[in-house]
Amino acid sequence: MSNKQERLQKLIAQSGLTSRRKAEQLIVDGKVEVNNKVVTTLGTKASVKDEIKVNGIPIQKEEPVYYILNKPREVISSVEDDKGRTDVVDLLGHVEERVFPIGRLDYHTSGILLLTNDGEFANLLMHPKYEIEKVYIAKIEGIPKKEELKRLLKGIQSEKDLLKAVSYKIQSVDPKKNVMYLRLTLHEGKNRHVRRMMEALGYPVEKLTREKYGNITIQGLQSGEYRQLTPHEVKQLRALALQNVEK
Repeated sequence: MSNKQERLQKLIAQSGLTSRRKAEQLIVDGKVEVNNKVVTTLGTKASVKDEIKVNGIPIQKEEPVYYILNKPREVISSVEDDKGRTDVVDLLGHVEERVFPIGRLDYHTSGILLLTNDGEFANLLMHPKYEIEKVYIAKIEGIPKKEELKRLLKGIQSEKDLLKAVSYKIQSVDPKKNVMYLRLTLHEGKNRHVRRMMEALGYPVEKLTREKYGNITIQGLQSGEYRQLTPHEVKQLRALALQNVEK
């Protein structure tokens, strides 16, 4: 385990407990201890070898790890499920660290899902205002007209959400089976975003796969397979997120 000194709020965020900003507030509020001493000064440094407590509870101490999973359909995007269904962590059999998914894919959607134990990294990728581009391939029932598809770019109201796509491209059309394959690029990732958007247009999604997340694709991974992200991929994702946040 590394003895590298890092800002205290960064170590707390990396533990997955909360975001860096909220960790800073916890420090200011006197909720954080380092080696049994309360710390209230922002900028204080520590290492994972120090005993760090938040509200009296030790934080999880692990080196940060980053994984990509090609999530199959009918798998829950969580660390556990009270209904006993398979969750994404069940598929990472040889991963010893306590990882969690960055965002979610709904139960019936397959494709790229990133997992980590680095809370700061996860919060960065899920920044609410400047989301990283996510690309989906949707098989939809029916063949919408171009005028209807243009509504995806303007936004479609669904319940209290305005659901939008950044861009779309028709991949193929099968008039005999009455289906269309659409490539959709999103910035946001609201609950069942693509499915709700298409249902509002009157063209339900039969099959949905997320094939790209930022610069990462599922190429080379069969359904249910996973691998570690390379340091270069992690650096690229972090840079892309920071670039978007700073716009």
